[in-house]
Amino acid sequence: MTLTTLLLAALLAAPLAATQAPVLTPSALDSDPAGWVDLLADPGLKSWTRVPLGAVGQLPAGDTSSPSPWKLGATDGTLVCEGDKAGHEMFRFDPEFGDFILHVEWRFTRLEGAPPYNAGVYVRTSADGAIWHQAQTGPAGGYLFGNTLVNGTPQRVNLRDAMKENRVKPAGEWNTYEIRAVGKTLSLWVNGAVTSECTTCDVPRGHVGLEAEGYRIEFRQLKVKRIG
Repeated sequence: MTLTTLLLAALLAAPLAATQAPVLTPSALDSDPAGWVDLLADPGLKSWTRVPLGAVGQLPAGDTSSPSPWKLGATDGTLVCEGDKAGHEMFRFDPEFGDFILHVEWRFTRLEGAPPYNAGVYVRTSADGAIWHQAQTGPAGGYLFGNTLVNGTPQRVNLRDAMKENRVKPAGEWNTYEIRAVGKTLSLWVNGAVTSECTTCDVPRGHVGLEAEGYRIEFRQLKVKRIG
């Protein structure tokens, strides 16, 4: 086979490789359902705390003296966030975690038009939300970003451009996220495949939480499994 033939074959194969579907894997919860802790098991949500966050665009800063937008369904165990009726805030689970897997299923309430649905899932986040790592939820896709520590100094990091693919389903449909935190590596699994990964997280532990950011969103099957 000539060099020209080899080069032509490589050029023809490249687009095919680029468009190949990712290798799908089951969720960690489905693969091994033992050892998980249900973070929504308490109907009174006593281990959860509202944390006000700063204003974002037209969304005002959070005000924890206002009525809570977080409500747990009495029958189906679904946590509803009426983010359209509140300012910007985090719903923080009080115990901290180091190495773990967080499983959560979520969906936005569908609206007319094409609104920029927005919310997120926090991991290894400080109690006041100043240092945070988030898995973005919304039509832009599932990716990691945050305000992390780099050599001890807070620095904004956004991995949207490095997202492997957009696997997020349209508003009104349930999505499944799993965030795995082990050592310095955070990875985000979305509906069957890993889409985002950070390998330089210098924050060894912190809180998990959920974000209210202007839209109504539901969460269910919110469970964590410690590693190690």
